[in-house]
Order: sequence, then C-alpha cells, then structure tokens
Amino acid sequence: MKSIQLLCLSFLLVMSCKDEPKQEQIIAEVNEDVIVTPEMMERAKDIHKRVITLDTHDDFNVNNFTDSINYTQDLKSQVTLPKMKAGGLDVAWFIVYTGQDTLSAEGYAKAYKTAMGKFDAIHKLVTDIAPDQIELALTSDDVRRIDASGKKIAMIGIENGYPVGTDIKNVEKFYDLGGRYMSLAHNGHSQLSDSNTGEKDDVWLHNGLSPLGKEVIVEMNRLGMMIDVSHPSKEAMRQMIELTKAPIIASHSSARALCDHSRNLDDEQLQWMKDNNGVVHAVALDAYVNAEKVAARDEALKSIQKEAADSLGVKWYTSRDEVMALSNEDQGEFFEYYGEVVRLANEKAKTIEGFPPAVNVADFVDHIDYMVDKIGINHVGISSDFDGGGGIEGWRDASETFNVTLELVKRGYTEAEISKLWSENLLRVLDDVQAVAKNMQAQSNP
Repeated sequence: MKSIQLLCLSFLLVMSCKDEPKQEQIIAEVNEDVIVTPEMMERAKDIHKRVITLDTHDDFNVNNFTDSINYTQDLKSQVTLPKMKAGGLDVAWFIVYTGQDTLSAEGYAKAYKTAMGKFDAIHKLVTDIAPDQIELALTSDDVRRIDASGKKIAMIGIENGYPVGTDIKNVEKFYDLGGRYMSLAHNGHSQLSDSNTGEKDDVWLHNGLSPLGKEVIVEMNRLGMMIDVSHPSKEAMRQMIELTKAPIIASHSSARALCDHSRNLDDEQLQWMKDNNGVVHAVALDAYVNAEKVAARDEALKSIQKEAADSLGVKWYTSRDEVMALSNEDQGEFFEYYGEVVRLANEKAKTIEGFPPAVNVADFVDHIDYMVDKIGINHVGISSDFDGGGGIEGWRDASETFNVTLELVKRGYTEAEISKLWSENLLRVLDDVQAVAKNMQAQSNP
C-alpha cells in the first residue's frame, strides 16, 4: 500500500462557492518573519474564495469509501469533505495507486484488480455516497461548472502504469473510467518504464521506456490522458517528452536544487518541462522539501515518539529494517496509530525550547518560488500527496489549505498568479492534451 510505503519513507527518510477557511490555525502556522496585517489576511481570504484551488495528488483508502465509513465524515484521513470545506480546497485528484510487484501475469492481474477497486470507490463517492456534495470532473469546463454550483470536485489520476499489464487496451479502460493522468512507474521499474529509484544503485531495466511504454505514451496522447513524470527516471522522462505530442505534468515533484532527492526535478528537467509547456507541481511531503531539516528533527523526536507510543500502549519502531521486516498486516496496524504518535510527539516538541523545527509552509513555498524563477509562473502548480506521506506544518491536511494561499500573498504573488499556481496551469495542460487527442482522432478517422 502506498500510504504505508510513503509514510514509512517520510518516517524514515531522514465561500460563496468556497467555504470559509479555518481561522484558529492561520496565524500560528505561517512564517513568523512577516507580520500578517488584517488587510493582508482579508485580501488572502478573498483571493482564496475566488480562485479554484486544485490539489493534483491525494491518495485514499478504499475502506473509507463505504456506506458506514466515508468522506462525508471527519475521518483521520487528511482529505475528507469536511476538511476540504474547512480549508477551502475545491478540487482533489484522487489517486488510483498500485504498488510495484513482479512483472508477471499474476502480478498484473492483482494490480488490475486493485486499480479497479479504487476506480469503483471514487465513483461510489460521487454517485452514491455524496452526489450532493462532490462531482467527478473530466474536463476543465466540468471543473468550472461544478465549482460554480458550490460542490467539491473529484478528479482521477493513476499512479503507476503497472496495472495496464501487457494489454494496452487497459489504458482506454482507465480513461473511460475517468483517469485523466497516469505515471508509467512508481517505486521500482515497471513493465513500461524505469523508476527514479534506479538511481540509487544505477540499475535499470529499460534504459528509459520499454517498447510497450512507448506505445502507451502514444495511446495516452490519442485518448487525451496527461502524462505524469513524477516517479519515472530522468531518462524515461526525456524519452516521454521526445515522444509526446502534448504537454506533460509532474503531479507531485519539487525542485532538486533545494532538496537533493531523485523524486525531485533538477534544473535540466525543469527546463524540459518549460520547453514542453508542461507544469511541475511542488509537493508538500517534508522529505522532498527539506531532507536536512527532516533528519535533524527525526533524530530529536525519537525518544519523544517512544514515550508517546508507550503512553498509548503501542509498539514503536525506530529503524527502517524493523518496519520493513513487518508483515503487510503489521505494517498496516503500525500506521493506524503512527499519525497519533507523531501528533503527540510534535505537541510535546513545541514545549521544548530550541527543538529542531518541522518543515513548514514557508519551506514548501520556497520550492514554488525557485521553480517560478527558473521556468516561469505558467509552469508551476501545487500538490500535497495527502494520505500518501504528504503533510507539513501549516498544511497537515486539507483543512489548512488556506495557509498556502496566505503564504503566497505574503510573498507578493498577485491573484492572477495564485490562480495559475492553484489550478489554471494544470487546466490549461488538460485542455491542450485533450485538443491534441481530438486532432489525432480526427486524422485517424477522416
């Protein structure tokens, strides 16, 4: 499960149409170097209400999409309808994620079943559970229409092309179910593409894309599905850009110059994104924002987390080997209480003078600033990776979404620029991709 893998990574890696955002957290969670005046606060609130706020990457657990337990309730999940309303988050891209397994018929079948279960869960949310509160969007026009109606908006992204298996027809099946972007790999090489994880040992399977992976890129162009380069290797990304007739996106990647991790994009990759007219969405996952800050705080938190776990009567693990040695069931149980242990430890840390600070919204927006400076305001967006390892101080869940807008206002971004960062850039790429598809289909059916 991705939520286990990425939480483990984070743990170990070193309203008019929009509801009023939560006010009690705003002042406490933003950069203290700039004083937030009442006028600045009101301006930020007004901008936040008017722009369409869109988060390109939100994971979920299908167990939270049932008749008795679902997103109409204020669950522990970082994204729920109550949290979206409280923080003024308009659009959540729910992610059909499958972990990497063996490149075998059995592995593909299992992944396909998992993917279909996640598609079913999203459709159940918008058609059965809460159709009066949230609706599925397939186009930018859908997004604007639904936003004007006052409902929240669901969109669907596919993380890891592994469930495609060896049958390219599955790409169209996923598109017909609402998938509007897909990455061809995750943590580990897939049958379609090498992963960024190959960089660690310089071990590659395809030296970029496989022959089938190249066919999938063409098929995604034909259908109107955006290509996501978060997770595939740099060489795979280069080949995707060479092949595609449409702009691409990085749904959740920050700037490698500020945080040296293979999941982030280096300056050359950022320039590729600009030249392609694509969009890079900075990601609010602490280990991809400031790894040094995470490492220092994690070390200081170890003993406090152990105390917090003891107080709850649960077992705490402090090494990667310990956690990875657990069964999937035990890992799942661990991460059921992981968040509460972390919360208690963080509360205790606030009372300790000089304690290493957590990665926060200001650190996150530093990545936005850097990328805007490098490649321009038209090529940068925003993502959280909530419920998949994301979350930083000030934007720990959807209820705190306003704090990102406030930080952007503090740094002098205009309303038009903030609108581009939150949604307009991504919707422009979606329009471009769908226009390319329309032309390709017209040419094949004169």
